[in-house]
Amino acid sequence: MMLLLVVLFGVASAAKLGVVQTEGGQVEGQSHRMGLFRSVDVFKGVPFADVPGKWEKPKPHPGWSGILKATKYRDRCLQVTLLQTKTQGSEDCLYLNIFVPQGRKLSTNLPVMVYLFGGAFLLGASNDVAILGDSLYDGKELADRGRVIVVTVNYRVGTMGFLSTGDSRLPGNYGLWDQHAAISWVRRNIEAFGGNRDNITIFGQSAGAASVSFQMLSPYSKGLFRRAISQCGVALSPWALQRQPMALTKKIARKVGCWRTDVDEMVTCLKMSDPVGLTMAGKIDVLLILGKGVVMDLLELSPVVDGDFIPDEPSQLFHNAAQFDYLAGINSMDGHFFAGVDVPSINMKNATTVAQVKGLLAGLTKEKGNAAIDSAYSTYTSHWGSVPDQAVVKKTVADIETDFLFLVPTQIALQLHANNTSGARTYSYLFNMKTRIPGFPRWVEAEHAEDLQYLFGKPFSTPLVYFPRHRDLSGYMIAYWTNFARTGDPSNGDSKVPAPWPAFTKYRHPYMIINNKISKSSISYDLRSYYVDYWTKTYSLLPTIKRDQEEEEDTATVY
Repeated sequence: MMLLLVVLFGVASAAKLGVVQTEGGQVEGQSHRMGLFRSVDVFKGVPFADVPGKWEKPKPHPGWSGILKATKYRDRCLQVTLLQTKTQGSEDCLYLNIFVPQGRKLSTNLPVMVYLFGGAFLLGASNDVAILGDSLYDGKELADRGRVIVVTVNYRVGTMGFLSTGDSRLPGNYGLWDQHAAISWVRRNIEAFGGNRDNITIFGQSAGAASVSFQMLSPYSKGLFRRAISQCGVALSPWALQRQPMALTKKIARKVGCWRTDVDEMVTCLKMSDPVGLTMAGKIDVLLILGKGVVMDLLELSPVVDGDFIPDEPSQLFHNAAQFDYLAGINSMDGHFFAGVDVPSINMKNATTVAQVKGLLAGLTKEKGNAAIDSAYSTYTSHWGSVPDQAVVKKTVADIETDFLFLVPTQIALQLHANNTSGARTYSYLFNMKTRIPGFPRWVEAEHAEDLQYLFGKPFSTPLVYFPRHRDLSGYMIAYWTNFARTGDPSNGDSKVPAPWPAFTKYRHPYMIINNKISKSSISYDLRSYYVDYWTKTYSLLPTIKRDQEEEEDTATVY
């Protein structure tokens, strides 16, 4: 009997890749058993580029001899910690991780999904925060359940990834070039791991979603991947582009003792400065926000229009994205966290006042002046009635930030994609599963980044902290996302889905409402069109206040 069990167990194990030959040399990962005849081969810390020079584009890796044991995550790129009191990570950080699902026979020709992490272009890593076990971005469940290869990549962030003078001295966008190098490496090497090089989907969340959008819009991506998914962020988001890079660079130069009136001398000094000090100089100064301005103003280190990777305003580049199938959406309370910083009373017992709501609008609409405050206020309070309930007022504040920072830019991006597409498809969604974060008011739905635990299968890998409804939702998301990666249509592929998801077109704007109860009635149309119309038509036609840019640059250097 024992012998029979041993024989059966031996037969029941899945195929393994073993040693894989890449362009740089041989790599060997580890096989993780997922079930009967199912496993996932995991390769951690595979280099896709050499150690990057300071503010230089990534260079090809020189390769290695022998077998690289790819069993440990490598350092994240140099960045501030979450509390911004010190730095962590390394300049030697351009590595990726690969998750390959296996059955009885070695997998071949699998769709490939390349993930770009979020973190405000300031922090984050391919193996970010472990939640009761594996990293949040551990790809085993997504790979195994969706039968896709998952790749997670590191890229430079903060000062080292995005500092720019707005000209050829420091063009910027180094983090975007890293992402591009990683996707290119995947295209050149993934066949050796059982992937289809012609069926790559890039996906990301928040700053990673905006990065996905920038990769789609860049002329350098032609033919590089096939589909793209933006979760809660696009290149058109107001926080995703730095429009005054020189002012920011002068501010950082002042902090590290490199302030010079001659820009060339300033840049020379910056290039000689310690990377750790430069990284700390790029941290968010939260004290500046309290009482004046909005949190969005603090998200300063981000991509720029460099005339190269991003040759023009993002809204003018959607002809480059016409070749890619595109799926994009937001979480219903994406702006709640930011609103809670800007108007703290929304999460407390005390009242949120009209003055606080108007103060928030003043911070968001600075470029349009006072006329915009009244116009936006009347738009957002039209449903309040004469004595609005406090929950209604507080939710309105969260809605304002969600619309401005995430929802409206995403709807514009979907429309521009649908308008420009040449046979590629467009899909829209709203994720509104109630928050699992304790202590928030009852009206809070899906907080920023809450979609990720479901997409990466946490309710399956750590079942004790979730309920069956969370596993239902996780299964649905994995099915839709991996079907889309496989076929370009989230409803069709190897995974069964609870309801068909119609495409978003130039003239019809359906979207899927994603939660644990998806059915045919989960399809709705024209997401928050009253507010989208306000921001895209009424607000955008208001005159912009012209300010002296020189003066702005000088004030930016004072801090």
